[in-house]
Amino acid sequence: MKSAPGIRLENLTIGYGGNPVVSDLNIEFPGGKLSMVVGGSGCGKSTLLKHILQLQPPIDGKIFVGDHDMGKLSRKMRHCIRQRSGVLFQDGAMLGSLRLKDNIALPLREHTRLKEEQIMHIVQDRLALVGLGHALELFPNELSGGMRKRAGLARALVMDPQVLFCDEPTSGLDPVMSAELDQLLLEMMCHFDMTMVVVTHDLASMRGLADFVVILGEGKCLYQGTIEELEKTEDPYLRRFLDRATEERDAPRLTMPPLDPAMMRLKCNKILGEKETVRKGGQC
Repeated sequence: MKSAPGIRLENLTIGYGGNPVVSDLNIEFPGGKLSMVVGGSGCGKSTLLKHILQLQPPIDGKIFVGDHDMGKLSRKMRHCIRQRSGVLFQDGAMLGSLRLKDNIALPLREHTRLKEEQIMHIVQDRLALVGLGHALELFPNELSGGMRKRAGLARALVMDPQVLFCDEPTSGLDPVMSAELDQLLLEMMCHFDMTMVVVTHDLASMRGLADFVVILGEGKCLYQGTIEELEKTEDPYLRRFLDRATEERDAPRLTMPPLDPAMMRLKCNKILGEKETVRKGGQC
């Protein structure tokens, strides 16, 4: 098997319905490394992932996976590239009607000629790898949020992918579970020869995991390089992002007065036996 491929974007403009979200991307995600795409909400991180995965056609430019220009491949060739890729979706994307073991087995049943006994052996191995060896018979609604994320990771790894894409792997998790998932991703990088691209807004994950960082914002790539060089930046936008600092405002955000209790259908103060008070708006 070939070593983990890099991913190269050339003059890439992405968006929907001909409307650009991010323009003129020239980025090379190094093969065999863990790259992170970060930025504010709505900056195009997940959109970029969809385009690399060929779920959405680019408006302009090229996407290369290894030496393959994705825009020039036949349908069968693109299928082969996808078959060598794994995806961890934001919410795990488990099928609710299937037990966990069958969710994990799905890619193997779809794409291989393995016997059921062999498939179950691989499923058990991958679930044990993410700490869910005890949960084969459970349904997705019987799993916690962190367990669903780990189950999604097990399914993403079941085909031994050369490239693994993770979309917001720590979103919605508590700090301890986020740290555990970060550690799990590092262990996957050590265990498998793969290229990993992680979309996130989690600065702690970025600082703890990333070999290579891309920051999107203002409809373009604002930074690409190592975390060490990023920490030295004096760029105002990047500095605010890294320091979690907001822009100073000349006017308050909240200008509406409080809702008048007299406008409520139920007189709750009277019903609950509470003294009526008047809420006054004010500046903080």
